Amino acid sequence: MAVKLRQPILVGGVSLSFLLWLLQSWHHSVGQVGEFGVLGVMALGAGFWLFQQKNSKEIDFSRESVPLNRETVEKAIASCETLINHLETEAGNPETISQLRQQVTQLTTQLNRQELQIAVTGGKSVGKTAVVQVLESIWSKQPQRLTLKETPALFINTDGDVTAESLAKEVALASDLVLFVTAGDLTDTELQSLRQLRATNQRILLVFNKQDQYLPTERATVLQQLRQRMTGLLGAEDVVAIASSPASVKVRQHQPDGSVQEWMEPQSPDLTLLSGRLSQLVAQGGQQLVWATTNRAVVALKTEVKTELNKVRRDRALPLIEKYQWIAAAAAFANPVPALDILATAAISAQLVKDLGEIYQQKFSLSQAQSAAKTLGTLMLKLGLVELSTQTVGSILKSHVVTYVAGGAVQGVSAAYLTRLAGLSLIEYFQEQEISQTTATGQPFNIERLGQKLQSVFQQNQRVAFLQGFVKQAVGHLAPKSPQPELTGSETGATAA
Repeated sequence: MAVKLRQPILVGGVSLSFLLWLLQSWHHSVGQVGEFGVLGVMALGAGFWLFQQKNSKEIDFSRESVPLNRETVEKAIASCETLINHLETEAGNPETISQLRQQVTQLTTQLNRQELQIAVTGGKSVGKTAVVQVLESIWSKQPQRLTLKETPALFINTDGDVTAESLAKEVALASDLVLFVTAGDLTDTELQSLRQLRATNQRILLVFNKQDQYLPTERATVLQQLRQRMTGLLGAEDVVAIASSPASVKVRQHQPDGSVQEWMEPQSPDLTLLSGRLSQLVAQGGQQLVWATTNRAVVALKTEVKTELNKVRRDRALPLIEKYQWIAAAAAFANPVPALDILATAAISAQLVKDLGEIYQQKFSLSQAQSAAKTLGTLMLKLGLVELSTQTVGSILKSHVVTYVAGGAVQGVSAAYLTRLAGLSLIEYFQEQEISQTTATGQPFNIERLGQKLQSVFQQNQRVAFLQGFVKQAVGHLAPKSPQPELTGSETGATAA
C-alpha cells in the first residue's frame, strides 16, 4: 500500500518509530533491551516533541453570562455574517447566500424597532381574545405602541391542530413578550410549555384570568400556588390575576311599594395588575425586549448557517479520516513490537488533529496538535476504548481471518479503528465550536466535552455489522494481494460514520 506522507509530523513520527524498531532488532532478544527499550521510546518522545503539554495552555470554552445589550446583539450578527462568508467560500451557492444575507439585513433593521410585539397564548377557552381586546383598548391611549397577537390554542392534542400549535409556538418565540394565559392552577402540560419558553430566554408574564369565577379566598390561594410553581422561572411580580370578561352580577333592588326588581349588571374588566406590570416593563426595558427578540432570531439563523457549513466540512473531513486510519493501520501492522508503535500512532493522530482543525477553522500549532493527540489517547485509555476495541477486533479476526495475518492484524485494525473514532469525535467536537475571526493559533480542548463526544461516537460505531465490515476492509488494506476473508452475517462498509 503506497501512501505519500508529505506532512512533517507524520514523516518525523513514523520514521522515528521504525528507526527505533530497527535499533531494537539488533539485540539478540527483546528481553535484553527490557525496560530500556520502552522507557527509551517514552523518554525520547517526551524530550523530542511528542508530549509538550506544558507549552499549550487550556482554554475553557464555557461562555460567561453577559447582560444583553445592543453591542452584544451586534456582535452576534457579525458572527453570523462571518459564518455566511465561510459558507460562501466553501460551498459557493449564490442563491442560498443571497437569501441568508437578506435575513441578516432584516435583523440589523430590527434592532431599531420601536413598536413592541406581544403574543397572547395559552390553552383553549382561557380568555385570550378578551385579554387582547381589553389591552388594545387600554393601550390605545399610551404613547408606546404595542402589537398584540393572539396565537392558536395550545394543548388541543388532535392531528388537525398540530400545525396550529406549531404556529402558536413560532409566534410566541418571535415576540418581544409572551402573555401566557391560564384560567386556574397550572397543568403539567402548561408548566412544561412555560419551561420550554423560558429556556429560550423568552420574557413571560403568567396571567391568571377569570379570577371572578372564584371566591375571594380561592383567588388568593390559586395566585399563591401559581407563584410558587413559577419559583426559579418567573418573579412573583410577573404572575398577575385579572378578569378580562367578568360575568354579569345579579342586582336585586327593593322598591318603596314592596316590590323587588332584579337585573343582570355587567362588570367592567379588571386588568389593573397586568396593565401596570406591562407599563413598568415597557418603561424600564422596552428596548431590551426588542434586542432579546432580535438575538433569538440571530441564534436561529446562525444555527441554520452552521448546520449547512458543517455538512460541507464533514464531506471534506471523512475522506481525510479514512486516509489516516489506513496509514495508522499500516504503521501498527509493520511494527512487530507493540510498544514501538506509540510514536507512529501519536504522530498520525497529531497530523489528523492539525488537518481537521484547518477544515473547521480551528488553527493548531505543532505543539498544540501533539498535545491534543496525547489528550485523545489518554481519554481512550481512561474510557477503556482501547481494550474494548482490541478485544472486539481480535475476536472477529480470530474467527474469520487467515492465521498468517492474525498477529499483526489485531494491532493494525485496532489502530485504524481507534484513529477513526478519534477523527469522528473531533468532527463532532469541532462542529460545536465558534469560528475564530483571527488567524491566531491556540484553542486547546474542553476535555470533558471531548470525552463525551468520544463516548458517543464509540457507541455509534460498535454495531457488529459495521465492525465486521470494517475489519474486512482493513485486512484488505493490510494484505491487498491475499484472498479476502469470508465473514458471516450481515456486513456493511466501513465508511459509515
